[in-house]
Amino acid sequence: MTTEFIDIRTDEKEALEKAKRLILKGEVVAIPTETVYGLAANAFDEKAVEKIFAAKGRPQDNPLIVHISEMSQLDALVEEIPDKVKMLAKKYWPGPLTMIMKRSGKIPSVVSAGLDTVAVRMPKSEYARAIISFSGVPLAAPSANLSGSPSPTRAKYVLDDMNGRIPLIIDGGECEIGVESTVVSFAGEKPRLLRPGGITLEQLESVAGEVEVDRAVLNKLEKNATASSPGMKYKHYAPKADITVVKGSLESFCEYVKDKGDFFALCFDGEEKYFAKALSYGKIDDGKSQAKRIFDALRELDEMGAKKVYARCPDLKGMGLAVYNRLIRSAGFDIIEV
Repeated sequence: MTTEFIDIRTDEKEALEKAKRLILKGEVVAIPTETVYGLAANAFDEKAVEKIFAAKGRPQDNPLIVHISEMSQLDALVEEIPDKVKMLAKKYWPGPLTMIMKRSGKIPSVVSAGLDTVAVRMPKSEYARAIISFSGVPLAAPSANLSGSPSPTRAKYVLDDMNGRIPLIIDGGECEIGVESTVVSFAGEKPRLLRPGGITLEQLESVAGEVEVDRAVLNKLEKNATASSPGMKYKHYAPKADITVVKGSLESFCEYVKDKGDFFALCFDGEEKYFAKALSYGKIDDGKSQAKRIFDALRELDEMGAKKVYARCPDLKGMGLAVYNRLIRSAGFDIIEV
């Protein structure tokens, strides 16, 4: 398969027309969003959705997120819309927030990995919403990377993973946020945070009241447990390099790694000078800057030939929780406290 590459910023009309034509033919198109790039297909077309799993090499027990461009599309996707969903949608849609509800019969089982729920998001990216609107169908879209590798925040990284696997990549520039959306489930009695992202736990609770944090946000999903959200079950976001997350002060970190031989330090801005080989992924007290950099940094480590990486641990407040969630999964939960 030949993969075409179009920059929507320079030729929006052509990009929209080609995306629509392919999506309505049951094909998969890589699209930009404000979080990361996504692999999009018609959410109502079971065979098209199966092509997403094939392109990514993604296990079919890992559910997808359905993307909409306007609130009126939600009615066809779910059985009912809880009041707290409406409250959060009014505040944070369009935006990096995914909400899980009981799915309607129109959503194929493959989209939700056989669950009776569906995850829905309205992206902030004007390009993403334009593609959804122009195509006339909601789009199922996980991140546009090979399964398990770091999510792409630039179209060139999509091309690295998807060249020859899908017919079209739409370049919309660098993603604004850099990590995937926050996922909150409304399938139970209380809202439950399943994946932290661009909307923080604190922001959620300011609107919806108490939000439970699923154990899998900070820990491995238990063996044989069902993944109710993308990013829960498998080792994710991982470069080829072997990563260990080190919790502790900079001084303790330096003491721990000093006799480790040939390694790269994944650290915060300004700390590179303490190590022979180092790469920073944002400011020490700035979760937003860390989120914007983390996936690019993981890919850059591979480009630099890193084999072993020791990573400084972010603070778990605000966006730092989302960064930590991605980092420990990229490390396969290899975490050391010093």
